[in-house]
Parts: sequence; structure tokens; C-alpha cells
Amino acid sequence: MAEIIVDSKAFQGAVKSISKKIFNDNHNISDFAVIGIQRKGVFLAKRIISEIANLAGVKESKILFGTLDITLHRDDLDNFESDMPIIKDTDIPFDLSRKNIILIDDVLYTGRTVRAALDVLTDFGRPKSIRLAVLVDRGFRELPIEAKYVGVKYESKKFIKVDCKEADGEDKVFIS
Repeated sequence: MAEIIVDSKAFQGAVKSISKKIFNDNHNISDFAVIGIQRKGVFLAKRIISEIANLAGVKESKILFGTLDITLHRDDLDNFESDMPIIKDTDIPFDLSRKNIILIDDVLYTGRTVRAALDVLTDFGRPKSIRLAVLVDRGFRELPIEAKYVGVKYESKKFIKVDCKEADGEDKVFIS
């Protein structure tokens, strides 16, 4: 049986908290862009943009948004054998040079996904800065990567899964 560690209400609260912290650090919306790591990071990024737009009193379309797929930059592709992950869209429709990038993902664990994301981002240019925002930081890093914006810290070596209402019908985080 799955153990729920973040219910829908706490999930919403974590998204609002992350959004407020990002906005407080980045009042000039023209200086930053939000990029979601496929798949759940994209859903979270869209929600964060909505919250920031509300705080800034602007339309969501005024905040630069992109999506990033790291599949081909993973360092564990050999482990998948015949069950290769599905490649999703990378869409960064703006020049990220001289922008402060807010990179969004659902869970931070070893840091390897973020390392792959950094590799992909450098193919698109050299941003002014890159800050990481995650819904859940589960600890146990293998690489020197930390998130600046964290919704929930929950240290666990057990597999943590994030369900988003956009893909799964409800918001929750649980150990499976």
C-alpha cells in the first residue's frame, strides 16, 4: 500500500510557497524564464508561472516558458535495455542568454537528472544564472547539486512518486 506524504492541499501549498519565493527573488519578470523538465516538471512549471503571474499582476504569457527533455543526456540509458524511455519535446522558444533560468522538476534525489538538464541547457546558450526549484527534495545526492526553491523536504531512499492532476487526476506525493 502506498504511503501518502503530501496530500492535495499540501501539494497546492508547496507550489504557492515555491512561487512566492521565486517571485520575491525575481521581481522583474523580463529578466527570468521558467523551464520545466519533462514530464511532471512541466506541469509544475505551468502552475508556478500562473502563481507568479498572479503575484506580479501580469498575464501568464508575459513570463517566458520552456520545456526540456533530458532523455538522451541521461547517464543510465544502458540500464533500460529494450524499455527505452519515450523522448518528449524540448521547446525553448526564446534566447536564454543573459536570463535567470528557473529550472523546475518534481523530485530531486541523486542530482543526475539536473546534471543532464544542465547539459541540455548549455546547447541553447549561456544563461546569466540557473536556479533549481523542486516540489520534493528527498536527499541522498550523488552529485553536488542543490535546489534553491523546495516545496517539501522528505529524506528517503525509497521511491517517491508525484501525481499531478494534469496527468494522474489528482495531486499527491507518495512512497510506492
